[in-house]
Amino acid sequence: MQILDVLLVIGGLVLLIVGGEALVRGAASIATRIGMSPLIVGLIVVSAATSAPELAVTVGSVISGEPGLAVGNVIGSNIVNILLILGLSALVMPLLIKRQLVRFDIPVMVGLSILLVAVSLDGQIGLLDGVLLLAGLVVHAVLSILIGRREVRVGAEGAGTAPIPTPGSPTPVWLSLLLLVVGIGLLVLGSQLLVTGAVSIATGLGVSSLVVGLTVVAIGTSLPELATSIIAVRRGERDMAVGNIVGSNIFNIGMVLGLPAIIFGEGIPVPAAAIALDLPVMLATAIALLPIAFTGFIIARWEGGLFVAIYIAYTAYLVLAATQHNALEGFTDVMLWFVVPLIALTLIVVTTYEAGLHRGKRLAAREASDERSQPGG
Repeated sequence: MQILDVLLVIGGLVLLIVGGEALVRGAASIATRIGMSPLIVGLIVVSAATSAPELAVTVGSVISGEPGLAVGNVIGSNIVNILLILGLSALVMPLLIKRQLVRFDIPVMVGLSILLVAVSLDGQIGLLDGVLLLAGLVVHAVLSILIGRREVRVGAEGAGTAPIPTPGSPTPVWLSLLLLVVGIGLLVLGSQLLVTGAVSIATGLGVSSLVVGLTVVAIGTSLPELATSIIAVRRGERDMAVGNIVGSNIFNIGMVLGLPAIIFGEGIPVPAAAIALDLPVMLATAIALLPIAFTGFIIARWEGGLFVAIYIAYTAYLVLAATQHNALEGFTDVMLWFVVPLIALTLIVVTTYEAGLHRGKRLAAREASDERSQPGG
């Protein structure tokens, strides 16, 4: 490993962050100008823009003949988004979750995660697999727009039409388009620098490109999601933080893996190690978010702390496995047959407990309402 490789990685990450920020601002400004609702801007436009670094890295990795880095980047980013970014956001302030996210968007994310695991079992994401993943994204986007329009229409009928909030003064159209172009250019350049530096470091340390993609690159390309979520939480838009993460994960699966699989007809190879551990972990984190979201429509601080602790344990395992290749199979068995079941059991117990509390509160409120409605009550 050379100093130049480290500088390439750092420079690539900086360009990805700056490019992603420019793309987010330009896309959000144009979307609001054409009358898209804030919900759709956050769930689709901003999520797509913050997933642009992952798409740039994935395409660059496939072109460079590093499919492990491409797949690891997407899987790792989805794991980082839920466990680390949502966990840190919940530690800052408990996250409120809108019912639409729980009833529609999170189940879609879980469904696409299941589909990704299924199409990867043969060791390759082929052309048809890419079409299925991209189709799932398109269906979700169309339904989200229809739901958003219905909510805007209902809100307009009930309380009058409210303008879509924009930060500060409106951005001129020419500047929004310039931000889009500059953002895309920086993303392309940043992805090339990052892929070159990461592959060189992995080769020098004897670590697979899959591990580099799951850790360093995944965290680096998820920095736009982290910044967006933390800013949203600090501004009181706590539900937007969850929507951004869920939308980004959907785009990562549908667009970031689906589109390159279609463009490159030979498909994207999926490493056996990813099929054995990392894909199941990604699916488990997506499923874990569902019951937590259903219990009271909130992610508490302690749940955020649990997510962060799980991510630290997972990353520690990756590092240990990368430095002790001969013991990889044993470590995988321990994770699959001990750690993962323990986490699942904990989530089941906690979810059952919180669901019981939630049900008790509803029954108590109903009894109190019945008593007030009784004559003489």
